[in-house]
Amino acid sequence: MEDIEKLLKRRPELESCKEDIQSACDVLINCFRSRNQVLLCGNGGSAADCEHIAGELVKRFSRPRNLPNDVAEKLGPDLAKNLHGALPALSLPSMVGFTTAFVNDDVPEYAFAQQVVAFGKPGDILLGISTSGNSRNIVHATNAANALGLHTIGLTGKSGGELGSVCKLCIQVPATDVPRVQELHLPVYHTLCQVVEDTLFP
Repeated sequence: MEDIEKLLKRRPELESCKEDIQSACDVLINCFRSRNQVLLCGNGGSAADCEHIAGELVKRFSRPRNLPNDVAEKLGPDLAKNLHGALPALSLPSMVGFTTAFVNDDVPEYAFAQQVVAFGKPGDILLGISTSGNSRNIVHATNAANALGLHTIGLTGKSGGELGSVCKLCIQVPATDVPRVQELHLPVYHTLCQVVEDTLFP
């Protein structure tokens, strides 16, 4: 894909991730074409990345996204003119009310897994982001997603950690230092969003 080749020209160190990035694009495209959704989870900077990715998918990223004709007709001219074709993506860390309640009442590291039980359905995707790959709450969520028939994608550092072994697909960027891993995660997920948008909104 042209967008992936452009990524590798900008970030040649990501060549080792090329096949996994391509596979992740294919899984995302198939998910959205099947009218399924993406759930995202991560901690700290990775939680912010979840919000970033969700934002790029729910609204237009870099090109116009026309609404389907039937949707535009139902909305009417004013709404249709000001809204975009959307892709359903939910940032699980953003649910502050739920998270604070769960952390107060239950075992905190199972909070994301609880949300997977609430929102996940077969054919959806759980994208778990962990620089080490060993974040217990991300691993628990991934195990829950696997059990419930979701596709699971990990975005980690070089080792992949435990997340790399439990995800069906894991993009392991070639870095070990946390800031460097996070620096490489951004162009990877921007490319995922770009490929998805270019494909589904040509």
